[in-house]
Amino acid sequence: MSSQKDRPNSSEKLPFRASFVELMGLERLDSSSSTPDAPEKVERFQSLAAPYPPGMGEMAFGGHVYAQSAYAASKTVGKGFVIHDMTGTFILPGQLDVPYVYTVRHIRDGSMYCTRAVDARQNGKICFSCLCSFKRPEEQQTFHHQPAPAQERFKSLLAGKKPEDHLTSPSVDADWWIEQVQRGDIAEPEFPGLDVRKVDMTSYNATEEVKQSPESYRQLTLYALKGSPQDPDVALSTQELEASDKSGEFDNLYACAHMYASDKNSLLLIPRALGHKTWSAMASLTLTVVFHHHGEALRMIDWDVGEEDGKSLPRKWFIQEGWTPTSGENRAIHESYLWSPEGVLLATSYQDSLLRLKKPGREKL
Repeated sequence: MSSQKDRPNSSEKLPFRASFVELMGLERLDSSSSTPDAPEKVERFQSLAAPYPPGMGEMAFGGHVYAQSAYAASKTVGKGFVIHDMTGTFILPGQLDVPYVYTVRHIRDGSMYCTRAVDARQNGKICFSCLCSFKRPEEQQTFHHQPAPAQERFKSLLAGKKPEDHLTSPSVDADWWIEQVQRGDIAEPEFPGLDVRKVDMTSYNATEEVKQSPESYRQLTLYALKGSPQDPDVALSTQELEASDKSGEFDNLYACAHMYASDKNSLLLIPRALGHKTWSAMASLTLTVVFHHHGEALRMIDWDVGEEDGKSLPRKWFIQEGWTPTSGENRAIHESYLWSPEGVLLATSYQDSLLRLKKPGREKL
């Protein structure tokens, strides 16, 4: 939780927060009482930081409400329960200057799994709704399989480069936006929460095979946590922070960071893969993220490296591998794998979207 001094006044704009833990900051609100017709326990929270506006527009980045809904839900579960999947529906565009109010309903509390339903509201209207499931760790691993890691399949595009050598992922990954930035007409706003880098996939996607099969198109994105996972109001030594991290204290925060990353420029891959530079409408409809691993594979600080510059925590860089398997009826799917630095398939995302292309003009007879 953030301190009283960080809570926005109703007459003030929501503040910008660069670090992910502050971006996700929540204030606990009074909760409504249960009734015989609705006996489930309900807990309520309010956001404290401004969401990111892609392209400096007037609508909030959908990944913010998606990740923060999960984070609010995580505040209502017992110790040891970590997010393992969530499906959410985007109902109304998110506003930038109105706090999100999250209503978390306890659906089930089991010994191994528990479930929460979350409604996110702005000005009293539901703009996002989801079901979020949590599970406890299971010690015994009796089976395991996964595809070959992206680090192996795209080794030639990644070899010899540090993550920071790749260009920062644009606010809007479209040619018209990138060209305006290059001309100096507009400046890229800082993306809060994560450092996100776009791998140049031109040589791979320019092949005839990919051109003939849009489902073969791929985009790799590298991402790492901004700031410490620890609430800035709680002072911890580096040794205490490491102990807390290895105990799993921040695992749900990390899960939310991966969920947040999964939506960055996700849908913008689709028109690129289909060979279209413009469109008339694009919006997320539903997004599902499923985690396949917890524990060390999830965590975003590399304690084996030591502090990068004597001050900053050493970050792990994860890879999102995105593609579009199908499109039609003015809708299109974005899928992705989230890979740990060690090549563990950490999570899979599946996103249904609205996509309308501009109709060609009718020629006069």
